Amino acid sequence: MSDLSIPEGMFAPFPDPTWRLSESGYDPLRESSRETRFAISNGHLGVRGERAFTRGRLWVTPARTYVAGLFDRTGEAGGVPVLLPAADWLQVQVHVAGVRFVEEPADVPSHTMDLDMRRGLVLSDCIHGAGALRMRVRTLRLVSLSDREVGLQLIRMDVLEGEEAIALEASLEGVNHDLTPQSALPDLMTWRTRRSGIALAIAAAASLKIDGEASPPSQAGPLRSSWAWATRPGQVVEFERIVSVARSRGDGDAATTARSALRRARDRGAAGVAADHEASWSQRWACSAVEVDGDADAQRALRFAAYHLNSAANPADDRVSIGARALTGGDYGGHVFWDTEIFLLPFYCHTWPEAARALLMYRFHGLDAARAKAASLGWTGALYAWESAGDGEEATPPYAIAPDRHVLGILTGVREQHISADVAYGVWRYWSTTGDDEFLREAGAEILFETARFWAARAVLEPDGRRHVRGVIGPDEYHETIDDNAFTNVMGQWNIHAALQTADLLRRKWPRRWSELSGRLGLDEPELLRWRETADAIVTGYDPKTGLFEQFAGFFELEPIDLSRYVGRSVPMDVVLGRERTRRSQVIKQADVLALLALLPDTFPGDAGKRNFLYYEPRCGHGSSLSPPLHALVAARLGETDKALDYFRRTAAIDLSDAAAAIGGGVHIGALGGLWMTVIFGFAGVAFDDDEIILSPRLPAGWTRLAFSLLWQGRQIRCEIRQTAQRLTLALDSGSSTTVRIGVKRYPLHPGLPLEAAY
Repeated sequence: MSDLSIPEGMFAPFPDPTWRLSESGYDPLRESSRETRFAISNGHLGVRGERAFTRGRLWVTPARTYVAGLFDRTGEAGGVPVLLPAADWLQVQVHVAGVRFVEEPADVPSHTMDLDMRRGLVLSDCIHGAGALRMRVRTLRLVSLSDREVGLQLIRMDVLEGEEAIALEASLEGVNHDLTPQSALPDLMTWRTRRSGIALAIAAAASLKIDGEASPPSQAGPLRSSWAWATRPGQVVEFERIVSVARSRGDGDAATTARSALRRARDRGAAGVAADHEASWSQRWACSAVEVDGDADAQRALRFAAYHLNSAANPADDRVSIGARALTGGDYGGHVFWDTEIFLLPFYCHTWPEAARALLMYRFHGLDAARAKAASLGWTGALYAWESAGDGEEATPPYAIAPDRHVLGILTGVREQHISADVAYGVWRYWSTTGDDEFLREAGAEILFETARFWAARAVLEPDGRRHVRGVIGPDEYHETIDDNAFTNVMGQWNIHAALQTADLLRRKWPRRWSELSGRLGLDEPELLRWRETADAIVTGYDPKTGLFEQFAGFFELEPIDLSRYVGRSVPMDVVLGRERTRRSQVIKQADVLALLALLPDTFPGDAGKRNFLYYEPRCGHGSSLSPPLHALVAARLGETDKALDYFRRTAAIDLSDAAAAIGGGVHIGALGGLWMTVIFGFAGVAFDDDEIILSPRLPAGWTRLAFSLLWQGRQIRCEIRQTAQRLTLALDSGSSTTVRIGVKRYPLHPGLPLEAAY
């Protein structure tokens, strides 16, 4: 540990209020939501925002530290794998005059917490009292973005008044019962999951200084240390704990990794660990910050979104992905859904390609499991798990408890099959955005081929001469076991066409790789011809007379429901109407046809996009957090800017407002990705066509300026849009020259020569 005292400035949050969240006092009904918002993570470690100093009987949720990939099947054999919480490494207990000092949070009105998004850490500040003793206690915690196994906890206690005998104990608490202890040494403890056999190791080193002088612990045990001293007014006590957490599954020694990480961190010291971490965050913000002038709420929401998106990814580990709640809570067991490819990848592709690649390599490593799932259901190719955990196998629970306490079977794991096309869409989007040919050759092409093979088998030729996909669930999960869902069919059709383009590309550019891969997969010309015929014959549900896609066969005959009569409801529409009536109605859980419009807008000819939006938007009950951001994106593209801004604010409120249900289960990371997509692809109107950038800005009223950076095809591009002047500026900071289309005009964009134009 460093001999230097902790600089007091480390405990001061970033001064700009749009770079931080601040909360004071205590509200037991909202405590779990605050713990979610104030979570810190680095894609390997995630720590919820519990208060580290006081522990009282009013706590709503226990402390939680999550480790990416630490999955185990719980309950009976064959149960669903869930993400296990690790030990709470922030645990601190204080005894005053021999009595344990525990204040109820409600008794500490001075308590404030700050999520410093600019620096990627959490701070707290409060006045504590016990008898004659009064102390100002400030804390800092972070999980390092520069050395992901490492976490840091700092506590500074300024004695304001009172002379008392005091003791402090630092320990690890709350180990999950599904983690079996393996060893316990003074500086290291190890565990193994009961069923999956994953090893977990935590190493730690703690120190305490009184007025700048190191104080040796009076007692020590496995990751447990105690100190005792006498307080006096003016005394400054500094506690420092560095921890390292490692996970392995037959691919390394978790204990060795943890010890090595702890050694590196101790060599750097607390100030060095914090400095390295903040430097890494500065790099992330340089690539991903979005600046909005004229709307402080929108600015804070976008920073909150980018903070959690940057916190969720780990480009160094391609065996894990990002669950629906990232590492901020336990909802959905930490499982990975289509959210990752559809709502998160665009952010990473354009701001952090290394993270995007790792997420897609997770899907590549799960390709054999996807093949096995397809085969188990009687199809060829690859059908990805609707919910996946550590190994890519299907992890969807077989049942759930309904609001009326009835047991319901969950069918999504078998029937929500658009996931394979969603993964393929992510592969294609990453490659077309980054130009990463190596990834396409070595991993992406195989995913595209095997998912296309699935759709070619899944779309069955019937007597009408068309190919139908029957018995599925689309994004609108209120309607189960439906036929010819437009989103599923068109995405499957697109998947086949993307695979055919990839086959042509490999034959032309990398014939040796094509020969090797097609030979191994048994992919020949007759099969490719069948793919083309299949894609041409798939039913899409599009009616050229009305310009509408029918969401699924028979949707137009269902009961229409006027959702305006249910404004202000506090529960989803399927609870209001009941499951059976909802199934027989046109009430939609979330964007379905409109999700297709968001992903493949060119599928909608002429004004068909507008027509479908006007038809489906009033029918959506938004029973999923993923629905408002897609509606915002589509509305912005269609020029419905006021409506888009309303949906943008509704999306931001999911995690930032206390008006709705608590978010104790974690942030809605997909919705946060949707916020970014709405601004970049909606309000800024960014699109790409071959080697050309397209910009069609439609800024909301009140947004006087919007600025952001993007990576595209090896180019770093900065954009600034000024609403009042109706002008934009583009700068190419790196990469080769390209063309920019603004409206109907085209402009050259060269390195070092900013482009300014009207829009």
